[in-house]
Amino acid sequence: MVSAPNGALYEARRKIQPQAVRGRFRTAKWIILAVTLAIYYIVPFLRWDRGPGAPSQAVLIDLDRGRFYVFFIELWPQEVTYVMGLLILAALILFLMNAVAGRIWCGYLCPQTVWTDLFLAVERLVEGDRRARLKLDAAPWSIEKVALRTMKHAIWLLIAWWTGGAWVLYFADAPTLVHRLATFQAPPQAVFAILTLTATTYVLAGHMREQVCTYMCPWPRIQGSLTDEHSLNILYRVDRGEPRASVKRSRALRAAGQPAGDCVDCFACVTACPAGIDIRDGLQMPCIQCGLCADACDAVMVKLGRPTGLIAYDTEANCRRRAAGQPPVRKILRPRTIAYGLLVAGIGGFMLTTLATRSFTGVNVLHDRNPLFVTLSEGGIRNGYTVRVINKRPFARDLTLAVEGLPGARTDIVGAPEGEIAVPADATREIRVLVFAPPGTAGSIPLTFRLADPVSGETALAQDHFKAP
Repeated sequence: MVSAPNGALYEARRKIQPQAVRGRFRTAKWIILAVTLAIYYIVPFLRWDRGPGAPSQAVLIDLDRGRFYVFFIELWPQEVTYVMGLLILAALILFLMNAVAGRIWCGYLCPQTVWTDLFLAVERLVEGDRRARLKLDAAPWSIEKVALRTMKHAIWLLIAWWTGGAWVLYFADAPTLVHRLATFQAPPQAVFAILTLTATTYVLAGHMREQVCTYMCPWPRIQGSLTDEHSLNILYRVDRGEPRASVKRSRALRAAGQPAGDCVDCFACVTACPAGIDIRDGLQMPCIQCGLCADACDAVMVKLGRPTGLIAYDTEANCRRRAAGQPPVRKILRPRTIAYGLLVAGIGGFMLTTLATRSFTGVNVLHDRNPLFVTLSEGGIRNGYTVRVINKRPFARDLTLAVEGLPGARTDIVGAPEGEIAVPADATREIRVLVFAPPGTAGSIPLTFRLADPVSGETALAQDHFKAP
């Protein structure tokens, strides 16, 4: 739990103005930012031909039709287990990432981090780097300050608006909705959703920033139980950096044969941190492990002609080993990571297998409840069923239905006397089925409803019972 200095559970936000840095971690973050934002903004406009009458958007959550389209994959509401499986798989991948390299998700891939980085880039572009922004904050209001702040917030709002708009495009045909938005003909639900997401993006990425990670997100509190001493984290090399001293002081100490660490106490790592923490104080919950402090420190070490890596990805086990004079070791493969990896591979493989072999034909059966059965004048017994036939193919099909398990029974399909049920493309059809049993039938007899496609041979089964006195 993060607590304020006075013991309170929440500390009022202090504005953080991080310094821009260059380095391998910053470059990786720029690449990931560009790729993830491009995917998010462009994917709704990708097309995929599914045939006549079907939506042509590659990725679409069609609430009206109750479908989820992802390129060649089409999921029905009955297949929500795939969505649940994806969520479980995502959680396990997150656990694996955390066990291997700490909060790598938070530092590079989390939407809050990506959009905050984008908003910070806009802020630097408009107002300048750290010193210029601090100077602008301290300056009295003037025409220039108003103009700069207005420009910054206008660009933030534009990004936030397009972010909310892009999310809504996943639920409707993107070009059509964009045209309707441009001509002020969009449905109120879409406008409300866009405005809501615009406001949340603007507030979270533009104003709350690191407080979202510290106070709103539960992951920092969970990840501690998923790591161990061999998990990689951004750490300060205490054995190399201490005791700290200024450049001039450290040279004098070394010349006198006294110990002096490589850390010159320049606070470059602190000013580069988007959370405003000092990584030299050890692992802290607000730290998102983005590596920017490492880039800042490496730049200072290069200027001083000292080895880089004073702040770098390391493990707590190696910190202790170095302090004891032992060589560092890397243990990526260990019981925790192997277990997570096997779970990811197993669940992922199972989902791919079931998805590749899933049936595009379905049948559901509901027995009449009142009455359960009807005794006919000649002594026979009749049961009634409501049968829903599902056709997940993008074309109409004629399917046959047979009832098995009751010798001597006769089946009457209302509306399909020949036994062929015409089902439209990508649709369901509800039919009424009557099953007649000969006199003398008694008890509860299990039945199998077999739906078949005579062309492809594909079948689907449903179980129920025939009720008799």
